[in-house]
Amino acid sequence: MNLERHPLLLTLDAVKEALDGAGLSIEQIDGVSTYPGRVPQMLGFSPIGADELIDALGIKATWYAGGGEISSQLGAVVAAVGAIRSGQARHVICYRTVYEAAAMARPAEYPMPRRDRVEGSAQWTAPFNALSPATWFAQYAMRHVKRYGLTREQLAQIALNDRANALRNPRALVREPLTMDQYLSSRMVAEPLCLFDCDRYTDASTVLIVSAGDVLDEVKCTSIRIAAMAGSVDRHSWDQAEWMASYATGRDLWKRTDYKPADVDTAQLYDGFSFLAITWLEALGFCDVGDGGRFIEGGKRIALDGELPINTGGGQIAGGRLHGFGFAHEAVLQLRGLGGDRQIKKDVKLAVATSGGGPLATALLLARD
Repeated sequence: MNLERHPLLLTLDAVKEALDGAGLSIEQIDGVSTYPGRVPQMLGFSPIGADELIDALGIKATWYAGGGEISSQLGAVVAAVGAIRSGQARHVICYRTVYEAAAMARPAEYPMPRRDRVEGSAQWTAPFNALSPATWFAQYAMRHVKRYGLTREQLAQIALNDRANALRNPRALVREPLTMDQYLSSRMVAEPLCLFDCDRYTDASTVLIVSAGDVLDEVKCTSIRIAAMAGSVDRHSWDQAEWMASYATGRDLWKRTDYKPADVDTAQLYDGFSFLAITWLEALGFCDVGDGGRFIEGGKRIALDGELPINTGGGQIAGGRLHGFGFAHEAVLQLRGLGGDRQIKKDVKLAVATSGGGPLATALLLARD
């Protein structure tokens, strides 16, 4: 979706909606957390920094942060929790604003970065024409094909499920059904990932408000507890990493709670590429490593009325690339019973939301007590 509305105004819109939903005023906000902060070289990717939001709203911030060197996008929520626990803030706005569709449509205003030389981690990928995350993720997906027997029909279930759920989401970017024949006949991007395995650029802002437990009497909506958090950066590089960070993160999440995978009512799993959602299913213990394809085969288990509904808002493949924050937002909606036409019919009390999963990853376990 290519919008004309300025990204700062999109962010202000989202903040107002979040404040109204929580029954809070801007005067009660004393913290701001974002990922990765304003990136001047890639304003489509991240156009609005924490300082800009603070200035625009007149926030009296006692703590704020914005940076990319954290355990993926939802690491901004983890940082906010740390600030609250250490007494530096009480109510923290956590947000992610993207403007990538508009940037692609208006390259003169939002130019892509140009470099005269290859350096840093790119020196290990660019010379081999591995310029896109699609090629980086494809090598791990192909290992699942060769070692564990992952099929394209199995992989397709993530995209098919996303599209089916997006039909029920009025804010989804793509609200058209997808058939298996359309999926299998689409052009290949990086084998085994095809066009429909890739998420879609959009323009949007997503806001979450994280509050201290001792000030919940100020919050007017149903509060959702962060029951556990985990983040992992085994090696911040795509070069020769054996396993993606989702696997260590999923394992660590369950070390910090008495909940078990069987207790989870819905999983909102990062799907920048469909294969990532499969790795999160394995990493979080919903199935064994290598069994992700068989776990989702046929699509019934992960459907809206299945035993483990995933990506109920359409994910990033159909809902739009909200860069991780959309999964936490959707988890909160489901836990509060505010999913509308896409609300899960059973009583949703526990949800998982994830971001990243490649060389860095974050997982949140969210509970309605």
